[in-house]
Amino acid sequence: YYFPCQRWLAVEEDDGQIVRELVPVDEAFVKKDSENDGQSLATLGLEQKAKSTTYTVKVKTGDKKNAGTDANVFITLYGSKDDTGIVSLKASKINKNKFERGKVDEFTVESVDIGDLKKIKIGHDNKGNSTGWFLEWVEIDAPSLGQCLKFPCGRWLDKSEDDGAIERIIFPAELQTTEYIPFVPYEITVYTSDIFGAGTDADVFIVLYGSDGICTQQKSLCLNKREQRMYFERNSVNQFIVELEDVGDIIEKIRIGHKGGGLNSGWHLDRVAIRRLLPKGK
Repeated sequence: YYFPCQRWLAVEEDDGQIVRELVPVDEAFVKKDSENDGQSLATLGLEQKAKSTTYTVKVKTGDKKNAGTDANVFITLYGSKDDTGIVSLKASKINKNKFERGKVDEFTVESVDIGDLKKIKIGHDNKGNSTGWFLEWVEIDAPSLGQCLKFPCGRWLDKSEDDGAIERIIFPAELQTTEYIPFVPYEITVYTSDIFGAGTDADVFIVLYGSDGICTQQKSLCLNKREQRMYFERNSVNQFIVELEDVGDIIEKIRIGHKGGGLNSGWHLDRVAIRRLLPKGK
């Protein structure tokens, strides 16, 4: 069995996760790996990511006195087929200080296919100076499944409040569940030109256009500023797996650009290659 990763396990890198679930890849990819180590390793990592389901997890801390917590918060997602195991919510994409009173934090969780999401378990380790936590709600969006579910809580996770529990099992509120057309993964390869000053540290985004006026949302290719500094260097080739709305079999055009800002925002783009991945990532 061959379980490629090619991803960071670091709070400050990638999506901030320090634990990853890996699935074995097809034999064809392993053969490619032995033929061309450099490029195929990157391809294997993308293959692994394409097989994963990405969840955007939003957590709302209540607007009450002492509602925030300094403890380490974790979550487990339970589906009809499997569960994610315990996932530490360490790197908020919105706030530097997580789980503060009245704030919403956002996290990325990747997992193998666990089926339809049925419930979650969320809690903390009760460590730190201020451990008690009032959890208002959790919202989980799974673009590849076409579902956004709301898990209302409105209770303390505090040994000295409510029933003293510091972890809770929560079920989704059916009336607050939103369903939409599932997103599909696209493999996007970006080629930066080989001329002086061609690279950029700006936030690069892309929009795909299909027939009949169908288009995707505007999507940033980098997850954070650290990735912006790493990618789009002069004469570089960067690949991304991006979940976007399905624009159909024909991509009529794309819109790609950046948001400017910074000292090195100018960018000379050579070309872009895009392919829509099939269910197995092939």
